[in-house]
Amino acid sequence: MAGHEIGTPQQLRDPNYMPPIYKAVPLGIQHVLAMFVSNVTPAIIVAGAAGFGFGSNSPDFPELLYLIQMSMLFAGLATLLQTVTIGPVGAALPIVQGTSFAFLPIMIPLVAGKGVDALAALFGGVIIGGLFHALIGTFIGRIRFALPPLVTGLVVTMIGLALVRVGIQYAAGGVPAIGTPEYGSLLNWSAALVVIFVTLGFKFFTRGMLAISAVLLGLLAGYVYALLVGILSFEAVTGSWERAAAFALPQPFKYGFEFSVAAIIGFCLMAFVSAVETVGDVSGITKGGAGREATDREITGATYADGVGTAVAGIFGGFPNTSFSQNVGLIAMTGVMSRHVVTCGAIFLILCGLVPKVGAVIRTIPIEVLGGGVIVMFGMVVAAGVSMLSDVNWNRRNMVIFAVALSVGLGLQLEPDAVAYLPDWARVLMVSGLLPAAAIAIGLNLLLPEELADEATEEVTGGLSGHK
Repeated sequence: MAGHEIGTPQQLRDPNYMPPIYKAVPLGIQHVLAMFVSNVTPAIIVAGAAGFGFGSNSPDFPELLYLIQMSMLFAGLATLLQTVTIGPVGAALPIVQGTSFAFLPIMIPLVAGKGVDALAALFGGVIIGGLFHALIGTFIGRIRFALPPLVTGLVVTMIGLALVRVGIQYAAGGVPAIGTPEYGSLLNWSAALVVIFVTLGFKFFTRGMLAISAVLLGLLAGYVYALLVGILSFEAVTGSWERAAAFALPQPFKYGFEFSVAAIIGFCLMAFVSAVETVGDVSGITKGGAGREATDREITGATYADGVGTAVAGIFGGFPNTSFSQNVGLIAMTGVMSRHVVTCGAIFLILCGLVPKVGAVIRTIPIEVLGGGVIVMFGMVVAAGVSMLSDVNWNRRNMVIFAVALSVGLGLQLEPDAVAYLPDWARVLMVSGLLPAAAIAIGLNLLLPEELADEATEEVTGGLSGHK
């Protein structure tokens, strides 16, 4: 859908412009499809790590269904905060909110193997972390100096590295299958590979909507393949559909509320990472869609909306929300800057979140099929971090900072028993690897003077010149 068919160039660059409704609605739904799979995947991953909600006759089926439902509902409501705004909350820009992958390295250790009972502490952390995230909005502009591409690129790369193992486990059959003959079978991997190849095919050999929705189409292909080869039975699909209600409202504090030191500290620290991502997304949207820099008001409002949206979601059983980077590229591609277009997409998300039957269909996606999708998605997170690191001046100082932070962070991920004797709350934070790496990178970046980097560069340059 070409931009010039929707409005004049001046109108398309105006966030307040409203295209004709028959064009605004499909454009809005396009934004939702670009992030739909990524938005509900964290709920499925958390449930899988906790060990509930899977299997055609699982007694915890309604719980996984509810988490998927809340992911859609509160992504839509948080998006409305960004587009419609309430006072200072919201950027009044076409920002699409969704469940954040960044918090998964914190959430997975918190719930690992503990079932539904672990959710009280998890959502307690989400609520407190969301309120802290909103507080960051009051000073986000003043701390950007401490978060150069060296730090943010490292953190985003570490997020991806912490998650890639999940994708491989899912493709092989999921954590419950570990130790059984089915784990890692050719049948399981074939489903994941169908998703990967179809996704790559649509991404690189098609254009427009087909390319944007490549992951979604890959999952649909894998879903059909799973039905054909017997990984998923048609009875399981129809049974899930019949057991789900046609309409349901969210329930406040459905899983209770519990203070956990590890959860609160982890979510508050990760809020910094999420806030930095949002600053980048807001800047990308204004540059790509309007050809200008983001204002302080827009950056502050977007950060407020991140935090408020997360805190409210936590009350009802939703996960942390953040701006979705996929839609930055979508705005640049369509050339439509209208926030009202994204509002149409937000309303569509809210409607999906109020209809549990939508979540019931999503919930029947076999874990092997989902594995193919998340291998692609988590790999893209790593690639995004590497792209951010390409802006770094790789002098000796920055190489040492990166080396130490990466070695400690990745090492703790690979060898969690190294901190087995720490208190539970501290161990959860350390074994993610993410927070130690971020703390080391930020600390060294602030402590080591740039002059040393300049001197080292001059020495290297001078030495090379002498050899010549």
